[in-house]
Amino acid sequence: MLLLLPRDVPLGGPRAMNVRRTLPQRGRSTIGAWCFIDHYGPDEIAPPVVPETASGNATGTGTGSGTREEATGGVADGARRGMVVPPHPHTGLQTVSWLFEGEIEHRDSAGSHAPVLPGELNLMTAGRGISHSEVSTPETRVLHGVQLWLALPEEHRHQAPHFEHLKIPQAPLGGGATARVFIGGLAGDTGAGTGPLVSAARVYSPVLGAQVDLPSGAVLDLDLDPAFEHGIFVDRGPVLVEGVTLARSELGYLAEGRRSIRLENHSRHPARVLLLGGEPFTEKLVMWWNFIGRTHEEVVAWRAEWQSEVIDGADAAGRFGTVAGYPGPALPAPDLPTVRLKPRT
Repeated sequence: MLLLLPRDVPLGGPRAMNVRRTLPQRGRSTIGAWCFIDHYGPDEIAPPVVPETASGNATGTGTGSGTREEATGGVADGARRGMVVPPHPHTGLQTVSWLFEGEIEHRDSAGSHAPVLPGELNLMTAGRGISHSEVSTPETRVLHGVQLWLALPEEHRHQAPHFEHLKIPQAPLGGGATARVFIGGLAGDTGAGTGPLVSAARVYSPVLGAQVDLPSGAVLDLDLDPAFEHGIFVDRGPVLVEGVTLARSELGYLAEGRRSIRLENHSRHPARVLLLGGEPFTEKLVMWWNFIGRTHEEVVAWRAEWQSEVIDGADAAGRFGTVAGYPGPALPAPDLPTVRLKPRT
């Protein structure tokens, strides 16, 4: 097993809400089509205040220094303001928003306006281009969740953008363990007589995303698809995975070829992991800021379109559209690095 450790990334500056990022990194860029994992909370927060002016970096995979930052509100009087992410663009990916606590309001330029709630999936397909905002609701006092990305394969990355919101049922796995399968399906028999656990979410490559909750003392054996590589991400731990202890925000990577996995919780409190997987994604990706493309030139052109059409107001109906109902300006793109963007594999 390859152990991938998180790094702290401030969302909008050193005094803003932090996330712990495990993907992408030098040791691994993708697990199947999964290409991005941010983990945040549980954070106690005060009511968010939407800023009058936006600056800094929103979700993306790089600035000139090679890091990726996401802009939110700052901190007022020492209290966390929560998540305030102004409208920002995406291309060539699907965003997978999954919460454990709290509530986030999603708006996008395809006309979608929906809450992100625990046990419910928000799946936004950027395709050829979309913009969206994310703001934690005034009622939220604890915010805790993950933001994930799926890279779209070549034949699907230029499609029209769209959005899905699905309630994901909790199903027993045996021994007190439960699962919520929000993307794809669990392999084989779950051992609880419930039949296959499969999500209705529309994805474009063979992938799996599931939350697995383990009570204290649980030992759980799960079947795996041997054609998939897998990642076991710990939200609440520690969890013993095939004899290796993973702590909170750590990610264990398993190459394809495995047919099962054992998860053990020897702590005195419940544990929770995300099981992510997919067939190896063999296309080369150029990832920068919020864009996933295939060439340096493609990303440069998208940045120019965002700055001209949205930030400078040249075309409200252009590639990235307009996020209706957001009470503030969109987020300018950071400067491109001075070196050519290189593809990841």
